[in-house]
Amino acid sequence: MTAVRWPRRLAAGLLLAGLLSLPGLAAPVQAQEGSLAFWLEQAWLRNPQAKSLDSREGEARAAQEVAAGLTPEPGSVSVGALNDQLNSNRGKREVAVELNTYLWLPGQKAAREAEAESRFDEVGARRNALRLAIAGELREAWWTLAATRNTASLAARRLQTARALASEVQRRYQAGDLSRIDANLAQMETQAAEADWIDADSALLQAEHAFRALTGAPAPSSISVEQPATPDAAGVSRLLPATHPQLTAAAAASRSARAKVKVAEESRRAAPEVSLIALRERADFSESYSDSVGIRLKIPFSSGALVRRESSAAQAEADQSDAEMQRVEKRIELDAARARQALQAAERQYALAEQRHTLSADSLRLAEKSFALGEADLAMLLRIRAAAYDADTFLGRQRIARAAAISRLNQTLGVLP
Repeated sequence: MTAVRWPRRLAAGLLLAGLLSLPGLAAPVQAQEGSLAFWLEQAWLRNPQAKSLDSREGEARAAQEVAAGLTPEPGSVSVGALNDQLNSNRGKREVAVELNTYLWLPGQKAAREAEAESRFDEVGARRNALRLAIAGELREAWWTLAATRNTASLAARRLQTARALASEVQRRYQAGDLSRIDANLAQMETQAAEADWIDADSALLQAEHAFRALTGAPAPSSISVEQPATPDAAGVSRLLPATHPQLTAAAAASRSARAKVKVAEESRRAAPEVSLIALRERADFSESYSDSVGIRLKIPFSSGALVRRESSAAQAEADQSDAEMQRVEKRIELDAARARQALQAAERQYALAEQRHTLSADSLRLAEKSFALGEADLAMLLRIRAAAYDADTFLGRQRIARAAAISRLNQTLGVLP
């Protein structure tokens, strides 16, 4: 009999199969290497959008510094000189230095400070929302990897069992105890098991590549399980508006848009300009220089059309942000309800899978004993073995589906690993 060659990436699958045989899968681990929290950090470091938020945060900090300044815009200085050398050349000289600065409009500085603070808060909220989105991708890759490892492990075990049976059938066929049809059936079962193992091995390789593309590192050897966020689903629903990163981001965007409306309302004209002028002059060579200092105030007129344009654009953005916040809140409530229902269904399916697995294991044990004693034919043994394999597959799939449903519920509720 040819021995099964186990690929190295199936070693992790066999370890997972051992973990899956325990009640409730593996025990949840703390934020350490190999846990979901650890891999979320790795995925976060590789995400390009996460890096762009650092620039957004720097922009918000700069806006805060501008709003906290003494003037809305940087001042300026101008220097000018005047003389009559090109015409009469009587010695007329004039040198002027002008220092210009802008003034805040009433209420404008406070509005700008509030708008800059809201922008900074919005960046932080968007960072948390992006982190939750990355966690969702990681969770899907995590449980896809677990499912493919479980399938590959079962397929390898089926192949090993099929080869052992084919060897036994071949021995009994050569001894005259079984027919050639039985030998052919055993070979066909081995070939089918090998084909399934090849497909499962390929799917496992793809899942590992997807996980590595997301985290930048090889997949871990063990798969940890999350705990549900809370047993009180109603309590979670009440906490959603204050805790969910997506809701927090939508609310922050709405506040930022409202702050922009306030800035537009307080900026009904360009900033007034005050200038301090220092003048040194003389009329001709016979006179001495005289110095004088003056001040000038420039107040721009207000344009109703420009004010309406800025205010309307800011108001439209605020209304859109409010509508988006309401849409996100309703969507999350519906998603949370669906996730809880899916988890309940997964729990029921898992209980049925355990019962089916117990019955199929008992039937297979009796069938193997009957076949060994010559009381049952090969066709019946293969049929019962196929049913037992399906039961094993279904149990492993439902065990992982239950754990994945817990992760999806946590994801919907905005709980990070």
